This record gives sequence, C-alpha cells and structure tokens, in this order.
Amino acid sequence: MSQSEISSAALPNATSLFELSADQREVLDTADFYARNELYPLSRKMDDEEWWPDAAFRKLGRDGYFGITTPPEFGGIGSDLFTSGLILQAFSRWNHALGLSWVAHENLCANNIYRNANPAQRAKYLPGLSDGTLIGGLGLTEPGAGSDALGSMRTTARKDGDHYVLNGSKIYITNGPIADILLVYAKTAPEKGAHGISAFIIEKDFPGFKVAQKLTKMGFRGSQTAELVFDECRVPAENLVGEENRGVAIVMSGLDLERAMISPICLGIAERALELCIDYARTRVQFGRPISEFQMIQSKLADIYVWVETMRTFNYRVLAASNAVEAGEGGRGEIHALTAASVMYTAETMNKVLDEAVQIHGGSGYIWESEINRLFRATKLLEIGAGTTEVRKLIISGELLKR
Repeated sequence: MSQSEISSAALPNATSLFELSADQREVLDTADFYARNELYPLSRKMDDEEWWPDAAFRKLGRDGYFGITTPPEFGGIGSDLFTSGLILQAFSRWNHALGLSWVAHENLCANNIYRNANPAQRAKYLPGLSDGTLIGGLGLTEPGAGSDALGSMRTTARKDGDHYVLNGSKIYITNGPIADILLVYAKTAPEKGAHGISAFIIEKDFPGFKVAQKLTKMGFRGSQTAELVFDECRVPAENLVGEENRGVAIVMSGLDLERAMISPICLGIAERALELCIDYARTRVQFGRPISEFQMIQSKLADIYVWVETMRTFNYRVLAASNAVEAGEGGRGEIHALTAASVMYTAETMNKVLDEAVQIHGGSGYIWESEINRLFRATKLLEIGAGTTEVRKLIISGELLKR
C-alpha cells in the first residue's frame, strides 16, 4: 500500500474512533441537562436520609429515560447499549445513587428480560418497565455466594404442578426494597451446580416473597438495597425465563453487559469530581493566592484530567463492543475480558481521582455534607459489585491464557 493510500484510509475517520457523533453528543448533553435540573436537587437528601424519590424515578419513564434498549412495540425507545451508557454517564455526574438504581432497573432487569424472555413475558412486563409503572431489579448474590455467585448459590426452585416453589435468600440487591418485579436466579437442579440454574420473573406480591431488611450503606445511600427472602414462594411456571437449567447463559451474558454498564457510573462521578476540583482550586485562597496558582495543585488537576480522559476512551470502546453481544453470548472470549477490564480500570481509576480530589479540597473534603465527600464514599462499591477487582483480574488472565 502506498503512502497516499495509507493517508487517505486513515485520516478522514481518525477522530471518529475517539469522539462521539453529533447524535451521541446530543443524547449526552440532553441527559446532562435533565439530570442537572431534575436529579441533582434530590441527591443531598437521598444521601443524608437514604431517602427514595419514588415519584421522580417513575417520572423518568414518562420523560423517555426508561426502555432505552427496549423496542417501540414494548413501549421503549429501541436504541442500543451505548446510548444507555451515555445516559448513565450523565445521570451519574449529578446523582450517582439514582444512576445506580436506574441501571439496575434499565439494564439488569428490563434489558435482560428483553434479551432472554419469550414474547408473552415481554408483552406483560416491558411496557410497565418502560413507562415507569413498574420498577425492576435483579437477584443473584446471596449471603454465602458473592464472588462464587453460581457455584455457591443455595436458592432453589422445585416444580410443583403449574408453579415453581422458591426457597432461599438474596442479599445486596439494588432496588430490592422498591422493586415491583425482579429477575431472580435459583437452582432447579442443585446436583448440576452452575448448570442447574434457572431464571424467573418474580412479582413483589407473590406469596412467600418478602423484603427481609433494607441495608444501610456507606455510599450510594439513596439507592435502595435489601436482603430478599423466598419462603415457599410460588411462582407461575410461565414466569420461567428461557429454558429450565439453562440460566447460566443468561447470568454470564448479563454480567458482561452489567460490567460494561457500571463503567459509565465511574466516569460520570470522576467527571463531576474534576469539575468540583477546578472550581474549588480557583476560589479557595491560601497564603494570599488561589490554590490553583500552586504547582502541586496544578499537578493534581493534570493527573485527574488524564485519568478521566483515559476512563472515557476505554469506557466508550467497550460499550461499543458490547452492542454486538447477542442474547446467550458472553461469559467467554474477548468481550468477557474487555468488560471485566473496563470496570476494573474505571473503578480503580475513579478511586484515584477521588483520593486526589479530597486532598485538593482539604478539610472541607472530609466533611460528610460536602459533595466531594459524597462522591468519595461512592468509590468502593464499584470495586466490589458485579465481581470484585480480584475476580475481574481472574477473568482477564483466564481469557489471555486461553489464546
């Protein structure tokens, strides 16, 4: 290939690999404007009181922010995972707790149901999840099954006529206290281990289901988290999602997409932290000068900027790759490694960003009521949820060693 051919092939589209399109930029900016005006005013009370803004959350459906990946015939927008990620990024800048609840509803529940449910289940549940009539969640983690969520799962489901009967518990379930429906995993053939798992749609009013306790957290305090209990919980057989004992494919594919969709939360929080640091450095005066004039502060701002930009680039790359994951795929191959790498990097880097951000803010950053403190307290969860950093490293190395 000649030099001119190389140039003509590379130059025209070079920036498109690293920049949002005009339509994508509009999605991000519109969601940012909405979140700044509608969601940000709720964030302080949500953190202080672990308060849940039920009306505001359901209003997201009426305002077109639910059902992003759900087709119009089920009440959704019919867009893609990348678009969902942009909305989550914007929401997380201004109210990361509500952003976490949004992604549990939108991705872990609604998108999973759309990808894996049958037509009747889609028609029954997706319209409500799209318009805010229903709030969704997902139940996987158990008291004795965190990182080993599949192998150590103890919740069981036995067939009883035209019902399944579930027994067991789930813990650390986002939206657990406020969900109308949940996608729940249980073992229908415990002797088969991970290959004996099935998925079910559970309604909050099913007999034998209850919220055992709402859990109080260090960060993301407004996002409601609970322990759920199933005591002879009767679930209609028609609520089995996919085939019996084939739930592991739903779990693994869902986890890959979940990891891809946690990264925008990290990015949004880090972007907001950088903005707060710049504003504080310009206005905070010490020794007769704004601290922005001190080289140590400038160095910290430069580091945070570079971290945020690299988070953004990696995040967008993996979101784009995740768009191509078909139902039942995932849990293996390049996308398995990429999604684990994305959330590992963004979560760890967000931790570094907020550590330096609190340092820039000094004493005011250590005060509970400050916004930068609220962001700082959110950092650890994203190094734990959807597989800890250590599990993510095992996934990445495992895929590398298969090559």
